[in-house]
Amino acid sequence: MFFAGLFAMYFTHRSVAGPEVWAEGAGHLNIMFSGANTLVLVLSSVTCQMGVVAAENFRQRRSGGLLQFWKWGMNEWFILTYLMGAFFVAGQIFEYAELAHAGLTFQNSTYGSVFYLTTGFHGLHVIGGLIAFLFVLLRSFSAHRFGEHEATSAIVVSYYWHFVDAVWIALFFTIYFLQ
Repeated sequence: MFFAGLFAMYFTHRSVAGPEVWAEGAGHLNIMFSGANTLVLVLSSVTCQMGVVAAENFRQRRSGGLLQFWKWGMNEWFILTYLMGAFFVAGQIFEYAELAHAGLTFQNSTYGSVFYLTTGFHGLHVIGGLIAFLFVLLRSFSAHRFGEHEATSAIVVSYYWHFVDAVWIALFFTIYFLQ
C-alpha cells in the first residue's frame, strides 16, 4: 500500500506539473546507467532464489570449490545477493550525486521531489533487505545445525527481496520509460 501511494503521488504530480516540467526533469536521467544498475538488482533476485534452493536442501555452505557455483550453499548465494544489493544502493547514491550536480534537487522542482521520494523510499527498503540478509547470514553462521528454522528464515527474506525487486521494476519502467 505504501508503494501504491508513492505511485499515486507520482502520477498526480505528473498530471498537475505539466509535460514541460516532466520533460526537463527526465532529461537529466541516465537511462543506460540506471538500466545496468537495475539489471544488477534483478539478477540479485536470481542469486537470492539460488540461495533459497540451497537452504531448502539444507545446504548451508558450499561443498566444492569456490568457482563451482552449482555446489554453493545458502551462505555463498546470500553473500553474493547482499553484494549485488549493496552495489545497487551505491549506484543509486552515485545517480543522486550526478543529478544534484546537474541541478535536479529535491527543492528546485516537482520532478526532483517526486523522483527522490519514490526512488529514495525504495532504496530504504533495499537497505532493509540488506539488513535482513545480514541477520539470516549471522543466524546461519552461528547455528550448530542448519535446519528448518534457518531455511524458513531464508525463504521469508527472499519473499521480501523479490517484492522489492518487483517494485523497482515497476518504478524503473514508470520513471525512466513512461512518457
